[in-house]
Amino acid sequence: MLTIREFDTTAGEYFADGEIPGFVHLYIGEEAVAVGACAALESDDYIASTHRGHGHCIAKGLNPKLMMAELFGKRDGYCNGKGGSMHIADVDSGMLGANGIVGAGPPLATGAALTIDYQSRNQVALGFLGDGAVAQGQTHEAINMASTWNLPVIYLVENNQYGEATPVGKQHNVGNLSDTAQAYDIPGVTVDGMDVIAINEAVTEARKRARAGDGPTLIEANTYRYRGHYEGDEQPYRDEDEIERWKEQDAIKSFKDRLIERDELTEDELEEMRTEVEETIADAVEYAQDADLPAPEEAYDDMFGESVPEIEQFANRPRADGGITDGDSQ
Repeated sequence: MLTIREFDTTAGEYFADGEIPGFVHLYIGEEAVAVGACAALESDDYIASTHRGHGHCIAKGLNPKLMMAELFGKRDGYCNGKGGSMHIADVDSGMLGANGIVGAGPPLATGAALTIDYQSRNQVALGFLGDGAVAQGQTHEAINMASTWNLPVIYLVENNQYGEATPVGKQHNVGNLSDTAQAYDIPGVTVDGMDVIAINEAVTEARKRARAGDGPTLIEANTYRYRGHYEGDEQPYRDEDEIERWKEQDAIKSFKDRLIERDELTEDELEEMRTEVEETIADAVEYAQDADLPAPEEAYDDMFGESVPEIEQFANRPRADGGITDGDSQ
């Protein structure tokens, strides 16, 4: 959780300085959800992420250096600098990708679960989604398919109280978003998303159920994003008092207090962790800043599995300004 917070705090600073292009959606405040969930999974399990995916990536074990390089648009990033913040993916690590499509996680996770089931593999898939995505048609199509076929998948709703700028109470006609699970006759549970242990226990139970052949589970984690929907969001839809009230429940602080009370952690050990994390993220920034940008001619790489003549004719001719060197551009 410390690593995620330091990574995203740093990413926000470099975005504000103009060194990180594109959009950045920070995960600060929601760290317990990703960490608790991914700690309950096995290393070969799959996750599908959202537009706010940095925390999911780190919790799944991705390298902060390669993540930061991707944010900076550098060739050494996970997607060779072409995806940026919202499209980090590493299939080898079981991270099927962050993406900007609201509600895209559940169909991806359902597809992975179908593959697992078809090949009789001992894995599960977990799809992250936000509270706004609960209203997406593709979310319900995915859950319906998975519940009908008893697929080994978990749907984890990160209810951070706002779908962009709309409060969750104005988006849905149910008290708990987990109540929607009743439509598919699967378990639906709501947990404290600021409690990493509560998340971990819920996902652990859901994974056991999935592996036993009992199908999917829908988990709602009530959490809160401390920053705007995106960096630069002026947030006229909420006030500072609300943010401060949620910060009083901060997942990192509450877990730290719990560990210290149990004599499982000391303040000195915590400071050592913080120092190590700060060094790790500083190294990631240095790595990203020193890495090379993709060459213009690499723009067409990795687009297709096989050669496409209509594309290949332009592959070696792009200019850095987006044009081509010569010939007809049709």
